[in-house]
Amino acid sequence: MSITSGSEFSVAGPRTNRRGPARWLWSHLRRHPLHLLGFLGGSVVMVVLNALVPQLTGDAFDAVLGVRGEPMDALGLIAWALLAIVVARGVFDLVARLSSEVLAKRLERDARDELYVSLLGKSQTFHNRQRVGDLMARAANDIRQLSIMITPGADLIVDSGLTGLVPLFFIAAIDPRLLLAPGIFAVVFVVALWHYMRQLNPVATRMREEFGELNAGLNQAVRGIEVIKVTAQEAQERLRFRANARRYRDSFVRNGLVQARYLPTLLFAFAMAAGLWHGLYLQSVGAITIGELVAFMGLMGMLGFPTQMSIFTFSLIQIGIVSARRILSIITSDSEIEQRADGHAAPISGEIVFEDVTFGYDDDGEPALRGVSFTVRPGETVAIVGETGSGKSTLTKLVPRIYDVTSGRILVDGVDVREWDLDSLRSQISTIEQDIVLFSRSVAENIAFSKGQRADREAVERAARDAQAAEFIDELDDGYDTVIGERGVTLSGGQRQRLAIARALLTDPAILVLDDSTSAIDSATEDRIQQAIGRILEGRTTLLITHRLSQIRWADKVLLLRRGQVADFGTHDELIGRSRLYRRVFAHYDEADLAGEPVLAAEQGGVR
Repeated sequence: MSITSGSEFSVAGPRTNRRGPARWLWSHLRRHPLHLLGFLGGSVVMVVLNALVPQLTGDAFDAVLGVRGEPMDALGLIAWALLAIVVARGVFDLVARLSSEVLAKRLERDARDELYVSLLGKSQTFHNRQRVGDLMARAANDIRQLSIMITPGADLIVDSGLTGLVPLFFIAAIDPRLLLAPGIFAVVFVVALWHYMRQLNPVATRMREEFGELNAGLNQAVRGIEVIKVTAQEAQERLRFRANARRYRDSFVRNGLVQARYLPTLLFAFAMAAGLWHGLYLQSVGAITIGELVAFMGLMGMLGFPTQMSIFTFSLIQIGIVSARRILSIITSDSEIEQRADGHAAPISGEIVFEDVTFGYDDDGEPALRGVSFTVRPGETVAIVGETGSGKSTLTKLVPRIYDVTSGRILVDGVDVREWDLDSLRSQISTIEQDIVLFSRSVAENIAFSKGQRADREAVERAARDAQAAEFIDELDDGYDTVIGERGVTLSGGQRQRLAIARALLTDPAILVLDDSTSAIDSATEDRIQQAIGRILEGRTTLLITHRLSQIRWADKVLLLRRGQVADFGTHDELIGRSRLYRRVFAHYDEADLAGEPVLAAEQGGVR
């Protein structure tokens, strides 16, 4: 059963800039200015304090050598200054690390929330095109990569970037001529890093795509495990999974090969040698002191941190950007369902009018419905019959606007469904489908799903009794608190359908759609359910897709479809008298009921 409530656009998500992954990420991060300031400000102060250590160490050398002042007095001041710097550096480092961690987790939380709200808001056509496994990979692993991109990724990049920049100012303060070696290294480092990122981007993209393929294949295998077992295809599926896993592994190998050709670490060794040679030369000519040489080499050593960190931090950033792009592609994908901001909202009395409705799932494909026109008055029950593939289920999905018509229009209470507020429209329509959807939650929660926290236990139990489900629920281990398996696999088909009917009865809908909802229920139970539904549906409009003779007979009207068109519409007696197609279809239904095997006979008769 599916209760078609909720709206493609009713749940407001965070307002973010979606014109690119970088802008999207920044629009999330800037929503937390305090933590952003703590992260960036703490990092800047920490690195500046860190750069003071080589400077003071050089001063200590000069003090010991008697270059400046009294050695003992100077060393005492330097020692106290170093102690203060170490303590302050620890405090600011803690602030920066804590802020970056909070930023990372909040980005992960907000991005996951935005993606989930977006998925809830997408049309059914969008979801029909998606693979569940790939969506799960994006919602779980790709979202997680955003957090990793911030910490340790961006966290280390900010630290290493500042550690590569701040020492240059201190070196220039010692003697501008000392900037020769580190300046050349900085230019070459930026060029090498740019080349590295260009090589890494397609590899990172492929890594995320291969993970999506792997996850999608695994999801399909788990969902279809029963089919795999009964057809003895375990070996074939194992080979398929191994092939996907091998491609995912190979993408990591390619990433490792790109990292293996990373040049800056080698360039840094040359820069250190060149800097030492240049510093010794300037000291030998008296341009700088021994202490300044020591300070210079200490500052040069700080450049090794960004060099070493960039080999994997930029990889994390690249993977994070690719993940953000994959997430953003889902969020920004067009939705075929659009709603006006001032959509119509009102209680529904139940009138449904189809006016020359044509609908196709694909623009280039054959329409599923063509030129359909009929009117259902409030409170009427209309049985929809026809051959397999005639468009019966498709027609009912157009009323709650799961899909939009290609041409024509559908009116509910005289208002085009495209003018309705989707929340208002769908909350007053309940659908019980053949493919029953139950959640891995308690029985009571499944029945009360459409009402959430608003449903009280008494109402849930009353709906279960009306749907003839109370008897088997009481026999479960924990009764209404029994947690059923995913999609209700621990229940029989008839039990699942009775829970679905109970869920629909609880919503008290103005319009009810029953898509062959009693096909898995025995005749005796069906009679009791029909009596309950008959009482509940008084004054409500019902669209009933069925092959049951008894249900067709008590319907007010019968809509006969053939190949997506209305073959006839009227009462049962009228159609029996004037429609040869209806008499043929009805004869198959009659034979099915008389044989006592409705599903099999209906299939043999070519009807659905």
